[in-house]
Amino acid sequence: MRRRAFFRFLAIGTVAVLAAGRAWAGAQRLGLRYLRPPGALPESEFLSRCIHCGQCGEVCPNRCIKYFGLANGLGSLDTPYIAPREKACILCMKCGDVCPSGAIQPIPRTVEAITQRVRMGRARVDKHLCLSYQGKTCGVCYRACPLPDLALRVGMLEQPEVLDACVGCGLCERSCIQMPHAIRIIPDRG
Repeated sequence: MRRRAFFRFLAIGTVAVLAAGRAWAGAQRLGLRYLRPPGALPESEFLSRCIHCGQCGEVCPNRCIKYFGLANGLGSLDTPYIAPREKACILCMKCGDVCPSGAIQPIPRTVEAITQRVRMGRARVDKHLCLSYQGKTCGVCYRACPLPDLALRVGMLEQPEVLDACVGCGLCERSCIQMPHAIRIIPDRG
């Protein structure tokens, strides 16, 4: 009986190690560039307050909130994140309304509140990749921006310029038609 228990323990341990390796490989594909939901506290405080309840992802109408497995280490296990290239945040602000621990603060869905209190990250344009900076009119990122002329404006040939009100929702990155993408969100870990 002990021998059987030992082999069972060994098999479970092997499966756990393989799963952790697969999760780590997935994190490498993501490049560990992720965003926290809008209204999230600074990273260390967020991690200490998040109770891993999953309510933020359940209420998200865009289904952009995912949860870390072992990919980002045990400290982030089951915490919510957004990968903007896969699916961006639409700034509905529902996640903060349902967070029971305050890890994600409630923020009213007004332009003023969002631009003042949401700090998911900030967009950055690579002018060497952007079609508009290569002489071809594009402007897809500008049309996707929920805060046009506040967070992002366009100049001649629809060349995008990121402004101070950018909250890092990721809709510009998600909509970019260039490969590799010419606009990316750089996360704010506060």
